[in-house]
Amino acid sequence: MKREIILNNLDCANCAQKIENQVKKIEEIEASNLNFVAKKLVIEVKDLSKIDIIEDKIKNIVKKTEPDVEVIFEGKKTKMKKPYKNRKEEIILGVSIILYFVAFLLKLNEVLQIVLFTITYLLVGYEVLLKSFRNILKGEIFDENFLMSVATIGAFAIKQYPEAAAVMLFYQIGEYIQGLAVKKSRKSIASLMDIRPDYANLKQGILIKKVSPKDVKIDDLIIVKPGEKIPLDGIVVDGKSMVDSSALTGESKLKQLKIGDDALSGFINKNGVLTIKVTKNFGESTVSKILDLVEHASSKKAKTENFITKFAKIYTPVVVFIAVGLAIIPPFILQIGVFQDWFYRALIFLVISCPCALVISIPLGFFGGIGAASKHGILVKGSNYLESLNQVEIVVFDKTGTLTKGTFKVNKIEAKNKFKEDELLEYVAYAENYSNHPIAKSILEAYEKNVDRTKIEDHEEIEGYG
Repeated sequence: MKREIILNNLDCANCAQKIENQVKKIEEIEASNLNFVAKKLVIEVKDLSKIDIIEDKIKNIVKKTEPDVEVIFEGKKTKMKKPYKNRKEEIILGVSIILYFVAFLLKLNEVLQIVLFTITYLLVGYEVLLKSFRNILKGEIFDENFLMSVATIGAFAIKQYPEAAAVMLFYQIGEYIQGLAVKKSRKSIASLMDIRPDYANLKQGILIKKVSPKDVKIDDLIIVKPGEKIPLDGIVVDGKSMVDSSALTGESKLKQLKIGDDALSGFINKNGVLTIKVTKNFGESTVSKILDLVEHASSKKAKTENFITKFAKIYTPVVVFIAVGLAIIPPFILQIGVFQDWFYRALIFLVISCPCALVISIPLGFFGGIGAASKHGILVKGSNYLESLNQVEIVVFDKTGTLTKGTFKVNKIEAKNKFKEDELLEYVAYAENYSNHPIAKSILEAYEKNVDRTKIEDHEEIEGYG
């Protein structure tokens, strides 16, 4: 059985990776995957009787790793808190930047300088120091918080106060920018969710009831009025209409649906009223599958991401041992230089070797790519597909709806046989009034006046003959 757990306020990619790794170690869980984009943890369990134990373990893991994250379990009624405001974070960062540059640029006495650098360091670094201390108590020593703490405290020890404060300050600025990038990508991906139908008009005898698409069963009849989205896949049993299928197919030309035709969820009904017999539940409908692909795009990880995750576990301890060796071997064993110089070099090595950029940048690079593509209406099913674009040599495009929008505009009117341009446009506008064709729409747009439909006695649209 699959269970979904929402991790509200989860904005740290590195923390998400830690939570996922620890959840995978829970004995009662068969498989788990944390979707950073959708902020969802999906777990598979064999024995549902142990679900309460599993949920408690997950809650403890999340709270230890990221205390600000709110854990919301599927099927449990809970009032979701509004995402915590990052104003406090912005104020602290702003004050720290000001204090740092005041201490760095102004010619203050040494004691005041040290005080300002120390305040700056504590303001931006207290969270990192606290996490590092907590992790050491839990036996999780080698992580980015430990490296940052050791490097900056060491810098204080050798009286390099500006460096200690600067390292922690730039680290937190980087974390803040990362958070903004994540939120921007999430918004871009969420904007593609507009194709989700909000309701379905369920036909019950002579009554029509507005219900959630999830409550509609197979073989139920639904009514789709002009301007509404088709909420579920089905077959047209009554009515005829033109539908906009561009949300699913990218095709800008309207498609005609008549009795016996398949109607896919996500199509937008344009003119007639359709009665549709439902053939698939909401979860199995086309629109649900597309939305599921978008929401879980980041769960399909690229080879590079999987490699970096494994590499980071080995990388951090190796870096620490090399730094220790760099501080001890040259001055004490090889008798080269003095300890203070080599200790300083070891600290520099620790700072520049911090795995944050390496571990976070690759997943975030893919995540940002999926978000940027979403902003332009391109659905990428996962990081692995994005990475495979490296191997592409030939690209074949469907022009309309991909390279062009399929919208037309009247650029020139050429009137002959004593007709005036305005007169010709009026006749053509009346002729095209009932058509939903993109060219017909462009002519009506160019006409700019209201068409008096009482003047139109008869109308027949013959497809393919202009």
